[in-house]
Amino acid sequence: MQPVRLSLLLSVLCLAAAPPHLVPQGNTKQLIVDGKPFLILGGELGNSTASDLDALKPHWDDFRRLHMNTIVAPVSWELIEPAEGRFDWGSVDGLLGQARAAGDRLVLLWFGSWKNSMSAYAPGWVKRDQARFPRTQKADGTGSEILSPLVPANVAADARAFAALMAHLKAVDGDRHTVILVQVENEMGMLPTARDRSPAADAAFAGSVPHALTDWLVHHRATLAPELKALWEANDARTSGDWRGVFGAGPAGEEIFSAWCFARYAEAVASAGKAAYDLPIYVNVALNRPGSSPGSNYPSGGPVPHLIDVWKAGAPAIDLIAPDIYFPNFGEILDRYARPDNALFIPEANQAGRAESPSEAMLAFGRYGAFGFSPFSIENAKGPGAEALRQAYDLLDQLAPLILAARGTGRMTGFRPKVSFDGAVDDAPQSATLGDYRITASFLDTWAPKEGQKTDTHGALVIQLGPDEYLVAGSGVTFTFAPVTPGPPQAGLERVEEGRYVDGQWQRGRVLNGDQTHQGRFVRLPSGSWGIQRVRLYRYR
Repeated sequence: MQPVRLSLLLSVLCLAAAPPHLVPQGNTKQLIVDGKPFLILGGELGNSTASDLDALKPHWDDFRRLHMNTIVAPVSWELIEPAEGRFDWGSVDGLLGQARAAGDRLVLLWFGSWKNSMSAYAPGWVKRDQARFPRTQKADGTGSEILSPLVPANVAADARAFAALMAHLKAVDGDRHTVILVQVENEMGMLPTARDRSPAADAAFAGSVPHALTDWLVHHRATLAPELKALWEANDARTSGDWRGVFGAGPAGEEIFSAWCFARYAEAVASAGKAAYDLPIYVNVALNRPGSSPGSNYPSGGPVPHLIDVWKAGAPAIDLIAPDIYFPNFGEILDRYARPDNALFIPEANQAGRAESPSEAMLAFGRYGAFGFSPFSIENAKGPGAEALRQAYDLLDQLAPLILAARGTGRMTGFRPKVSFDGAVDDAPQSATLGDYRITASFLDTWAPKEGQKTDTHGALVIQLGPDEYLVAGSGVTFTFAPVTPGPPQAGLERVEEGRYVDGQWQRGRVLNGDQTHQGRFVRLPSGSWGIQRVRLYRYR
């Protein structure tokens, strides 16, 4: 064998054996699994479901019918380390076995020191020993069921357990890659105040702001989250001093202190885990309502939109920050997290079975380049919403190779009506330019009664296949096309086909014309079902 060919063979073998990882693609990142780009069509289990493997087992057939390829499942500290230093891997290995039997991948959620801010999933030997494992305190000195992020013993115990989990995954799954992504902790943050009021926290708050944070603020000043930038600059953009001096004495400044403490804790746990098995690791977010107060209305110090930069500075081992989205303003939230330094994954897209989930998925994958989408409590998805999700996931499963190839290239976008935080739907037409054409999407199905249309369930993605060829996929959206480059000023529909992809190959169904395209005026994805059409355009005067 020639040396060059041997080298090539060895590189291919190494690539195939590499664990899942993220690689740059355009202005985002791609998840690579077994050497190939991977699109997560997921669903997250309820918090306690995976703790009873017998009860979980019948649901895998439902997951298969939904065209899911990934299950997002908790792994809790209390189950794997029931006594200090003694590990029980039964719950982990059982979950791995069921996922493999179903042919699915796993994203594991480490319910360690915090789950929804509280320390409910810490093992009993941690909970009972408050002298060794102190908790946060309120202003009146009473304790909370929240482990303090400032105590070395707390982070050391959590990091040892997480590293043991990752080492076990490497031993039993390092050549199988059933687990493709790991979340460290869950919706971290401080309640019911903006920061811990223990003596240790008071002393730290009176100390100097770390240079790692102020250096980040200086070097990223132009792109800082606007709320953080405004607060810092309101205090003269200081680069040294105590927390009160740099960020102010109010709750907003206290929250930045909390964010730094939680970020450093997550960094220590994630780094310990990566040293054992280098899988992509993320943190998730309990989002804040507009105008809400940190601590009293939402967990203070988590990686909410205005604190992303604090987390990026404090936890460089964390590969991405993933928002749990339970609010209606889905697109506005994605605007904050789809950053060049943050690959986009939505691990909890509200409750499974909602009628809005499929259109949110189209927007996330098409416009924002997400590599994964996952509604919560997937085992309870039922009714029309679950059927819509099944159809949409079937469509996305067919299109995955095209979506993965188009991410970050400017050849793909997504459409969904704008929805505000209070649920008001703006279903005015939207436009985007791909290649030589401006594409306008309308969300009112002109062939259905206007009254009763729930347009926030309408959505689609568009992929440019060639100079004059496009693919549209979704439900309840009508498209028109207009040239934007020199040449004949009008666009016509040369051919429109509906169909599906089978093993990556287009299988044509009906060729649409006449009434189906309103005599060549538009391309229509009917409401009430999810489908794919391929469109070839031509230009005329």
